[in-house]
Amino acid sequence: MSTSMGPRSTGADVTRRPVLVTFDDYADAQKAVDTLSDNGFPVQNVAIVGVDVRIVESVLGRLTWGKAAMSGMFSGAWFGLLIGLFVGLFSSTTGSVLPLVGLGLLYGAAFGIVWGLVSHALSGGKRDFVSRQQLQAARYDVLCEQAVIGDAKKILGLGGAWPPEPTATAPTTSPVEDVAAKVTDAVGERTEGNGFPPATA
Repeated sequence: MSTSMGPRSTGADVTRRPVLVTFDDYADAQKAVDTLSDNGFPVQNVAIVGVDVRIVESVLGRLTWGKAAMSGMFSGAWFGLLIGLFVGLFSSTTGSVLPLVGLGLLYGAAFGIVWGLVSHALSGGKRDFVSRQQLQAARYDVLCEQAVIGDAKKILGLGGAWPPEPTATAPTTSPVEDVAAKVTDAVGERTEGNGFPPATA
């Protein structure tokens, strides 16, 4: 998934689009957009919006001197490995890639240990724990432009066109039955209310 943190767009607010479908998990919302994309739907008309977003920080444990050194060692070793590989690939000496990668790994790990210990010492004990932060939302709404939301619903199997077309109510009686009923009512009114004598046997 690629995201951009560029300047704020001056176009229409995507959060004003109608809701296509709602999920409790972001992975399900992303899967729905992938399904639309795989079926040729213009996904530039779609947006995923997290509602009631909150930051959740999970505390993993206490940060000791040993953990600070270990964390710095892994970070420094990874950085040193990349530097050594980069220098080795562009080196003119044949067979010098592995020694340079090894030296980069060794020096990077050593520097990382020192940096981890110094950083822990400078913190002054204000943050003596290791944690992991993540963003969570109560739900994830997949929004879609009104003009194409019907096509999106069909692709995702959510029903027909949007908004739904009004269904015509079928007549309860046929036109012939309506005429017959009116004639019967008219004859009854003339017999009972217009002074005609009742029929006698």
